[in-house]
Amino acid sequence: MTSGRVSTAKYPEIKTLMGPDPYLKWIVSGMVFMQLLACYLVKDLSWKWIFFWAYAFGGCINHSLTLAIHDISHNVAFGNKQAKWNRWFAVFANLPIGIPYSASFKKYHIDHHRYLGGDSLDVDIPTDFEGWFFCTPLRKLLWLFLQPLFYSLRPLYVNPKAITRMEILNALVQFSIDLVIYYLWGLKPVIYLIAGTILCLGFHPISGHFIAEHYMFLKGYETYSYYGPLNWLTFNVGYHMEHHDFPSIPGCRLPMVKKIAAEYYDNLPHHQSWIRVLWDFVFDDTLGPYSRVKRLCKLAKES
Repeated sequence: MTSGRVSTAKYPEIKTLMGPDPYLKWIVSGMVFMQLLACYLVKDLSWKWIFFWAYAFGGCINHSLTLAIHDISHNVAFGNKQAKWNRWFAVFANLPIGIPYSASFKKYHIDHHRYLGGDSLDVDIPTDFEGWFFCTPLRKLLWLFLQPLFYSLRPLYVNPKAITRMEILNALVQFSIDLVIYYLWGLKPVIYLIAGTILCLGFHPISGHFIAEHYMFLKGYETYSYYGPLNWLTFNVGYHMEHHDFPSIPGCRLPMVKKIAAEYYDNLPHHQSWIRVLWDFVFDDTLGPYSRVKRLCKLAKES
């Protein structure tokens, strides 16, 4: 969903930023192999160190890989003409995450851009139960811990879709690799991968982006960018207003969008700290799962 105020007619140089990122495939491949090496290194550690390194290191890599998959879902790894290469590369990027994710994410993420905040269409919107129940600081903190659970189950309730062939292939490849890792090095590396994913998609500084992107910290603004240092670990997902304006531009070039259209983006409210975002979300009584713009889209009316 574009703002309608940043146009390529006014800023024609933005068009030159569109197209695949030639470095993405190499960066992601390095991260995948780094996690495979970590699986070997943690196989003899005690359980307390398994969970420590899962949260402090492996989960950060896995969370970053989920955001690489986000970029790949926009075909920026190999370009729009190589859609199948992008889909299969996303499956490859999925391997250290431990749980099949990439194909389902692609299926629903299109709706997030097309129908931002759309009732029964944008599955990023918390359910009425989430908004009603998770309304105190302690409950909101619990909700942050349980975000991976809600993100995986909410689509099945809000907007169920038929399982695709790509989702089946994604699951077959993922569980096969999990079994190979288990066969080679035992249970601990498998737990290291999956625990890291669950822990770091829950209550973790990087997970501040889930709240920062679209929760209404200021009335009238439903999308916010973040310009802090964690963008280095997250493929610039913090440049979220820029991303929604130009989803075909890879994350590595989004800072250039902000620079080119500085007169627009510099005047928008934005975040400087995802940790502060999490703190404010938990302890500010005016914020909670209900703090999202929710609209009835035309498609929802017709369905």
